[in-house]
Amino acid sequence: MKILALLSSLLLGLAPVAYVHAEESKQPSDRVPETLGFVEWVVMNDTMLRLKARLDTGAKTSSLHATNVEEFTRGGEEWVRFQLPLGDHEDQPTEGEVDHDEVVLEFERPIHRTIRIKRKGADSQRRHVVKMEFCIAGTVHETQFSLTDRSNFSYPVLLGRRFMRDDNILTDSANSFIAQKECDYSTLEEIAKLDVAE
Repeated sequence: MKILALLSSLLLGLAPVAYVHAEESKQPSDRVPETLGFVEWVVMNDTMLRLKARLDTGAKTSSLHATNVEEFTRGGEEWVRFQLPLGDHEDQPTEGEVDHDEVVLEFERPIHRTIRIKRKGADSQRRHVVKMEFCIAGTVHETQFSLTDRSNFSYPVLLGRRFMRDDNILTDSANSFIAQKECDYSTLEEIAKLDVAE
């Protein structure tokens, strides 16, 4: 039986409690350039969900694995609802009590913008873009994520040039997981216990 964790605090815009040790984000001009590997761990700020992220200078906009993407209207504004099945990328640390396939997180976010992606040998694809906070290398950032099904890719998160430019990040293309600081994260069991919205 699948556990559907609908995160009510996210939907109502309440301030999430996610990090104890993460540094607050700084303006790019205040930050010394930081070099990260071409793959690093990120932790989504509102759930403490840990995912592998590929830093990709070939992509302008970051992207996040999302399925069952649905548009809806809230308060006269365009929003999007989407799911993140943890079984598609089994990156979350577990104590062995819950299977990744049993946990599906559901999010709702205002649509920041919509983009059209040109794909070689295929029709162009329309994607919604949302803003989300995440922690990488001990620091919290916010960036734009296009929502797309990344279940066939090795990494559920792709961080593009906009994030790297705005946050003064350099990429070491020969190494991975070289961040000097870590972000706090939850186990799969802790995430599965998140309150279900009424």
